[in-house]
Amino acid sequence: MLQSYSDLDEEKRDMLKELGNIGTGNAITSLSQMIDQPLEMEIPKVCIVPFQKVPDMLGGAETIQVGILLEVSGDLSGTFMFLLNEEFAKTIIEKLVDAKVEDIFELDELSKSAISEIGNIMCCSYINALSLLLHVDIHVSLPAVCCDMAGAILSVPMIKFAHLGDELLFIENRFQLDDVPVVSHILFFPDFESLNFMFQTLGSLYE
Repeated sequence: MLQSYSDLDEEKRDMLKELGNIGTGNAITSLSQMIDQPLEMEIPKVCIVPFQKVPDMLGGAETIQVGILLEVSGDLSGTFMFLLNEEFAKTIIEKLVDAKVEDIFELDELSKSAISEIGNIMCCSYINALSLLLHVDIHVSLPAVCCDMAGAILSVPMIKFAHLGDELLFIENRFQLDDVPVVSHILFFPDFESLNFMFQTLGSLYE
């Protein structure tokens, strides 16, 4: 029985990374359909990393990010956080609402709604892929959206999940959108009961 992420052996870490790849592929397809434009995506970077390294992997603790947080419950429980860098967020909003975004901290209600919907669709696409693969029932909360420095956004889930260990599943996606390089990230904080359930299910699938 897993008690912390440090208990994960290489086989289980590889399983989590594969789940990350599958979920990310579905999420990016949904985003491409949402903006009605193909996305040139590099192979996702999926890894299990210590909490304290995440701000640096996002460009530094003071880097501006738009964060969308969703709670999952049902057969699996935990938290998903979808992060957009400032340039990506502005580009996506402008495509969806057909208006120039001057200041990411002063979004109107329509722009905030667009960001919320982006996070909801991408995270739900990711979660639906896991649900189909694992044959489980997963429920998703309404998304909570905020714009702040990376260190501030990450402080809430880091405190909430500190008792589970000091690592998390980190997925980095790099795209070309209108010839502009953009980056998004998905962080997954499952509880350990869910992790154990996932590995039992995956083990039976691959037997």
